[in-house]
Amino acid sequence: MNEKLLQFIWQFQYFNRANLLVESGEHLSIIKTGVNNKNQGPDFIDAHIKINNLLLVGNIEIHNLSSHWLKHHHDTDKQYGNVILHVVWENDNSIKNLYGQTIPVLVLDGRVSKLLVERYLNLLDLPGIPCHNHSFPIIDELSWIAWKERLLAERLERKSTHILELFHQSKNHWEEVFWWLLAANFGIRVNTLLFEEVAKSIPINILSKHKHQIHQLEALLMGQANLLNGKMEEDYPIMLQKEYIFLQKMHKLPTITIQPNFLRLRPANFPTIRLAQLAILIQKSTHLFSQIKELESFKEVESLLSVQANDYWHNHYRFNQTTVFMPKALGSQTITNILINTIAPILFTYGAYNKNESHQEKAIRWLMEAKPEANSLIQEWQDYGLKAKSAFDSQALLELTNNYCHQKRCLECVVGNKILKGLKD
Repeated sequence: MNEKLLQFIWQFQYFNRANLLVESGEHLSIIKTGVNNKNQGPDFIDAHIKINNLLLVGNIEIHNLSSHWLKHHHDTDKQYGNVILHVVWENDNSIKNLYGQTIPVLVLDGRVSKLLVERYLNLLDLPGIPCHNHSFPIIDELSWIAWKERLLAERLERKSTHILELFHQSKNHWEEVFWWLLAANFGIRVNTLLFEEVAKSIPINILSKHKHQIHQLEALLMGQANLLNGKMEEDYPIMLQKEYIFLQKMHKLPTITIQPNFLRLRPANFPTIRLAQLAILIQKSTHLFSQIKELESFKEVESLLSVQANDYWHNHYRFNQTTVFMPKALGSQTITNILINTIAPILFTYGAYNKNESHQEKAIRWLMEAKPEANSLIQEWQDYGLKAKSAFDSQALLELTNNYCHQKRCLECVVGNKILKGLKD
């Protein structure tokens, strides 16, 4: 028997409650099951029960075997001194608390639906999305919307932890943090760490001094990313190289040892192109995060981020290598990616930090306005009959898949609960 399942069974009272007796033979009445405790200590706190006619108020501890009480050293732990009932699947040992008092034991074996247990075990055995053989979304529409909202909030709150760490590193400077996150986002995974280091090495006050000269911005970004090393053959990269040597000495910029990665990248995502687009965005926008906070719709965000690398890159993906004419504009899919991975998380975090719900609501609203991501996990859900209509949907589904389905947390999932509740009889 799985202990998580026992906690689930106790929480929702999915067992035969007729003629309940504790192991000592006394009558048991359950008045209040208690609150599920997510922290250290007993599994449920502030429970109310009656044994015969004696009212007891305290905590509930749940184990597969009663001997686990001793195995986990609860008999010497003060946190378990107010346990009033030990709920177990099998009673294999009489136990006492640290005060020497015998704790009443309720055995659930024989009182729980075999169908419920079998279905739960089947969910654990299935790979990927355990409930994929059911008709989605399984729960009613309002419950499904509420569950997606909670999933998205969990995802944004987890990202907020990292953003707040950066906020403290920046000495409480939101624009600096946004610059770091935005640059990292432009790195497209394989160059994320490099781009983040580049951003941290060039404070925004230095960027602002050179923002009116695109070649100086490119020189700073490309040089710090180790893209201006070696012999250059064309006039433009030669100019950038000379400009970088001067700017690097003037601003005493630190050396970055991480090298740019071009392998397994589409040319449009080469670090040269991404940094060229980032340079244009810096030149175009003053106090970018402040501007974004004032926007109302995602279409306005798209307009702000719709930039195109300078003319040199129309015929290049790399320095010294001429290609066919192709303007290097930031595509809508990339802009949506920036919303999902940078703008929405920092806007949500900013709102939470400043206790301004309007910014949190705006972050979620923009995700509802943006198109969903296209990846294998979202496609898998679509194959099962559940289509993501927006980035709000796709982000919720990714959270559900990675942090519930793949972790076998069916008992904590609203959908999993629905499946098991429907079979409780």
